[in-house]
Amino acid sequence: MQPQTITSQSGFQAPSEKRWKVWWNLLRPHTLTAAFVPVFIGTALALYETGIDWPMFLAMLIASLLIQAATNMINEYYDFKKGLDNEHSVGIGGAIVRHGVKPQTVLQLAFIFFGIATLLGVYICMNSTWWLAAIGTACMAAGYFYTGGPYPIAYTPFGEIVAGFFMGFVIILISFYIQTGTVSSTSMLISIPISILVGAILLANNIRDIVGDKENGRKTVAILVGRKNAITLLAAMFIISYTLIVLFIALDYASVWSLLVFLSIVKPLSAIKGFSSNKSNVTMMPAMVATAQTNTIFGFLLGIGLVIGYFVS
Repeated sequence: MQPQTITSQSGFQAPSEKRWKVWWNLLRPHTLTAAFVPVFIGTALALYETGIDWPMFLAMLIASLLIQAATNMINEYYDFKKGLDNEHSVGIGGAIVRHGVKPQTVLQLAFIFFGIATLLGVYICMNSTWWLAAIGTACMAAGYFYTGGPYPIAYTPFGEIVAGFFMGFVIILISFYIQTGTVSSTSMLISIPISILVGAILLANNIRDIVGDKENGRKTVAILVGRKNAITLLAAMFIISYTLIVLFIALDYASVWSLLVFLSIVKPLSAIKGFSSNKSNVTMMPAMVATAQTNTIFGFLLGIGLVIGYFVS
């Protein structure tokens, strides 16, 4: 029996996949750890101050995952609308161009996710402070305007900074605050390496897409500094992140168990080697994946180290 095909928006005939897999890939699940990790770390830090309010933790985690997923969908929608995506594009995206999902459906689903995240945000605010409503709204606005609106953030040199700030610094501090009712210098410092590694994911993506982005008028950091310097910058971001953990331990801002993050060191090394030795979009994909895995494994091990440090101290 011949596999069925689905006609995409461009008329491209693509083999059908299980529908659940199409929708699952639309969420870009490999990026969702960028939402889980900061919530986990912010909550782990709160252990040192108070007991954990698990309903608040779950509300924050689900809201963060929904905002990240919605941001991915908006990115898919606008990349299609602006002609950046086609059936031959490299990456996990492609619900619109390869699987025939209607663009408006993708956008509507993104706003539904934002709506559910807002309801969860109301619950969080009712049990903490309504000032978080403004911060949550800013997070969703950043998610939308990253690729949406007349002046998308992704088209500027500020994409890495914005993503790192909101997906690292802000989420860690909110996760810490809703448990403790305060923000500490430790929580701010610990958020820095995570923010850097979230930004590294975007930089890796922009290194991979440097040719296509340049053709479409983007002015990313990778384009402005050039491929070689962008890879050097990525390596520097990795080095700074690991070095900061050692510094925080030396200054007693983190448990010695935080050294567990060095178990992930193979991933950034693989990423830099991959980008340095490959130049095509396809062959650079493993390096980009390794960069995302660096954030995931580094963040998870840091959180584990913080939890172990609390229980053995």
